[in-house]
Amino acid sequence: MGLFDRVKGAKDAETKLSKEESFVSIALAAVAADGIITQEEANGLIVGMMRMKMFRGYSSNQMGAVLNKCVNIVQKQGVDALINLAKDSLAEDMRETAFAVATDLALADGEIAQEEKNILTKIQQALAVPEDKAVNIIEVMLVKNKG
Repeated sequence: MGLFDRVKGAKDAETKLSKEESFVSIALAAVAADGIITQEEANGLIVGMMRMKMFRGYSSNQMGAVLNKCVNIVQKQGVDALINLAKDSLAEDMRETAFAVATDLALADGEIAQEEKNILTKIQQALAVPEDKAVNIIEVMLVKNKG
């Protein structure tokens, strides 16, 4: 027990994520794998999310707020913490979809760096996506992003 654990009101606020924030978090983790989130990557993430049924009706301001919350978590707690927060709030039936979107974003440039491989493995394990399903998703995204 640390010094601040005994002080009432001094504990860090526990961060909770909505299902939408959780989904964005998984995608953002893939984009942030190299430690840098470029404006182009952020824009690609937002465009991808805005196409989804889950985000219909979201304004660009609302989407920006969701992304900002997730980026703040990465900056303060790191990508691993973001993934762990997201897995707790992400619906079971959206886990494979989130992994597919993350894989698509990581492979968007047609290449996959070691950091991206590592983060996709962490995401796959955290979301409990079966390995054979994850391999299929990766193969399809490699084909999709080849051209």
